[in-house]
Amino acid sequence: MKLISKRIILKDVTIKDAKSIAENANDYDIWYFTESIPHPYSLENAKKFIRDCMKKQREKPRKSYGFGIFLKSEKKIIGMIDLFKIDRMHKKAGIGYWIGKKYRKLGLMSEAEKTLLDFAFNKLKLNKIKGEAMVENKGSNALFKKFGFRKTGIFKEELIKKGKKKDAYHWELLKRNYKK
Repeated sequence: MKLISKRIILKDVTIKDAKSIAENANDYDIWYFTESIPHPYSLENAKKFIRDCMKKQREKPRKSYGFGIFLKSEKKIIGMIDLFKIDRMHKKAGIGYWIGKKYRKLGLMSEAEKTLLDFAFNKLKLNKIKGEAMVENKGSNALFKKFGFRKTGIFKEELIKKGKKKDAYHWELLKRNYKK
């Protein structure tokens, strides 16, 4: 599957993407602000992750879309964006994402999120997208606000990073409130 926007392509990952994923995900900040990405992040971590994604790609109907974010000008993965826990009966799903350090603050994640939200609401006909971000993750929290997500609460002591308990905001976006 492939979704195309102005500067990026979102598409299913394959084993040939392992090196780019490993290079970009091997970042302290990505580990710190995500729930399940290890640090350091190795080529073997990337291959295992991709095998898991490929298994999910074969599900009918799909319960997740773990898309690589490909920069058109470089033709390689610069990050990942995931629509997961897709519940077709109740028309909802979760969203998560990360982007490599040198690609931050260029509007690329914003473009990726818009592309994925358009797909979720228009193609999959979902009504609600949920996300969460550590309170101190200014970038992710700003991105949720940009697209009209509403902060619905705070998960106290949701994650433990460097031995410290961290709170996370919970966000939701209804299709009718989506700011395109």
